[in-house]
Amino acid sequence: MDLLNQIKLNASKHNMRIVLPEGTEPRTLKAAEIILKEKIARLILLGNKEQIIEKASELGVDITDAKLVDPANDLRRDFYAAKMVEIRKDKGLTFEEALTLLNDPLYFGPMMIKCGDADGELAGAINATGDVLRPALQYIKTIPGCSVVSGAFLMFVDKKIVDDGILVFADCAVMPDPTDIQLAEIAVTTAKTAKAIVGMEPRVAMLSFSTKGSAKHPLVDKVANATKLAKQMAPELLIDGELQLDAALVKEVGELKSPGSLVAGQANILVFPGLESGNIGYKLVQRLAGAEAVGPVLQGMAAPINDLSRGCSVTDIINMVAITANQAANNY
Repeated sequence: MDLLNQIKLNASKHNMRIVLPEGTEPRTLKAAEIILKEKIARLILLGNKEQIIEKASELGVDITDAKLVDPANDLRRDFYAAKMVEIRKDKGLTFEEALTLLNDPLYFGPMMIKCGDADGELAGAINATGDVLRPALQYIKTIPGCSVVSGAFLMFVDKKIVDDGILVFADCAVMPDPTDIQLAEIAVTTAKTAKAIVGMEPRVAMLSFSTKGSAKHPLVDKVANATKLAKQMAPELLIDGELQLDAALVKEVGELKSPGSLVAGQANILVFPGLESGNIGYKLVQRLAGAEAVGPVLQGMAAPINDLSRGCSVTDIINMVAITANQAANNY
């Protein structure tokens, strides 16, 4: 059984409630039928109930087992609005303004999670990343001790490259130029993500164009400092840096450039120094090495809310629901 199937099987054991705000979107409905059939998660579809049912009928998909919720007239609107006012009282949010925001499924979904009526959310098939993240950051917020949200990709590669055939790349989606503290937080949260979703024992490489002082530059200093901070934040994790990519992945190079390291030459998590290199890096591996890239998996928030590419496939949605369910089950 390949790892993606194992992730889906693990999700099916947890019976998590995943809310899909884009309830009438065709790929979402097609994916929902498969998710429900395979019992990967319990689904909550948001939108006008008649429109959801009509669209599902047009597509010929069975969503009978999904829970349909219309944000415009749900009985919990007042309760959610009061909670929103409480959370955003310093911003001057009024009850009437909160009710208006709740008409938007992208606000209604996070409030379901905040109030214990759902466990996780997946959106973005027809909405921009900023629109998906904004309500989550305002009402779900980040986990204690973490100030940054980042995006990780599961990279399924040839087992000749990596023993288990999987690497985790971060940050490839959110933070353009993280500080050393933010980079350290990204390293720690990515390790936890990998453990929660894949069950891997993380070996985290902090990437740079230098290995252990072979080059001198403020950009190298940032990664070196981030490595120290990450080790202080999570002393139980195997983290090493700064490392060049070949020192991180190639055993012989790792032994030569960083002798005695428990990470060099055998890393399974690659933390890039900035979004520019991270985004380019994952796409290079995807396009030139034929790797399957699953993600981005958003991390750092107090509950799992994940974002899809607007070019996503039905399979992408199924995989991301399974990942979101595993994050929820592992309280991450």
